[in-house]
Amino acid sequence: MTLLVTTFPDCMSVPGVQTRSDTQPLRDAPARELFLGRQPILDRKQNLAAFELLFRAGHFNGAKIEDDLFASATVINHAFTELGLEQVLGKHQGFINLSASLLMSDVIELLPPNKIVLEILETVKVTSALIARCRELKAAGYTLALDDFRGYEREFTPLVQVVDIVKVDVQDLPAHQLELTTHRLQQLGVRLLAEKVDSRSQVDRCLELGYELFQGYYFAKPSIITARRLSGSESALARLLDVLLAERSSDIDAVLSQYPQLEDALLRLARAIETAEPFAAPAVRRPQRWLPLLIYMVSSAPEAEFPSPLLILAATRGKLMELLARAIRTEDRGFQERAFLTGTLSLVNALLPARLTEIVSTLPVADDVRSALLTRQGELGALLALVQALETAELSAIELALSRVPALDHSLVINLQVEAMRWANLIGESG
Repeated sequence: MTLLVTTFPDCMSVPGVQTRSDTQPLRDAPARELFLGRQPILDRKQNLAAFELLFRAGHFNGAKIEDDLFASATVINHAFTELGLEQVLGKHQGFINLSASLLMSDVIELLPPNKIVLEILETVKVTSALIARCRELKAAGYTLALDDFRGYEREFTPLVQVVDIVKVDVQDLPAHQLELTTHRLQQLGVRLLAEKVDSRSQVDRCLELGYELFQGYYFAKPSIITARRLSGSESALARLLDVLLAERSSDIDAVLSQYPQLEDALLRLARAIETAEPFAAPAVRRPQRWLPLLIYMVSSAPEAEFPSPLLILAATRGKLMELLARAIRTEDRGFQERAFLTGTLSLVNALLPARLTEIVSTLPVADDVRSALLTRQGELGALLALVQALETAELSAIELALSRVPALDHSLVINLQVEAMRWANLIGESG
């Protein structure tokens, strides 16, 4: 999930941060658009443990961010003092990438140490001043992590001895080197996070090696999630989804009676909706509208607790799709509901052993929903493409997607993203 942060020259003053030394007045600089991505971090039981927040610089107006410290400090200030840290992270911690210059700056001390993990980029030059600064931040209560570690480089030894967490890039390490690197890091007593994990086999191997945390969208890929079976295997989920979408009360009751464990999930969903939308009109908060989320509540890793990261991702997609649809078609409630449905259904193939094309072809959904899911065509397809591009923080894809929805401006998008994250966090924390 990615927040779009638009910053303007007249509001770029950040306490404790040295601004650029060129002669051009700051107020004459062009407007800049910056992105803030949110990627889940899971624990050994595949529970959501934290989010990594990723800064990205866009160039919609031809502007380029030339000063990493200046731009990053601006985004941190804007995102965490104006947007609200709690809305983005909920009850979880946030990992933030830091260059050496940003780590040494006073702006870091604006961030709450109980919510933020300071993630030091692997490109830093390890100096005595950097080590001293790390010790100072640890004494102030911050947790430190080293990013993108690929091997046991001798120059990083002093830093590894100070940080709390080391993120190991499992994609770039051959099996024998991964084992050797892991063993050496474990001897130093640091917690290990496997990053760029994209397969269940990588998860299993890192679990065997003793990794505590995992990062990557492997959990949202087809056949990766091991479903908590409803005593009738995947066919039960497929039937449940079909019944929920058709909104036939008698059929829903029949499924609930056949699979009693759904009753508890349905009660949790009702509580979550009441928490997330306490003042919404009954027509807006009607249960059937949110029932597609139920399949994500009953399908997760065998030992995982509620909520699953897949539920959080599906809920965020659905809500953001709905909010974007409301922004471009204010009075069209049907379109907004189909947008929500499109977002939630876009991940359903992670639960069922079939391709999305096969699943969608059997479901009772509107044509524009089907086209959006399968080909990203139409208005709903454009919105779904935008939401997915924002999640991955791929700038070219974001720019292309935004060009298809000219009615959306940058400041509106970020506000809607924060609202969608807040709503999804409430859904997840109410179970």
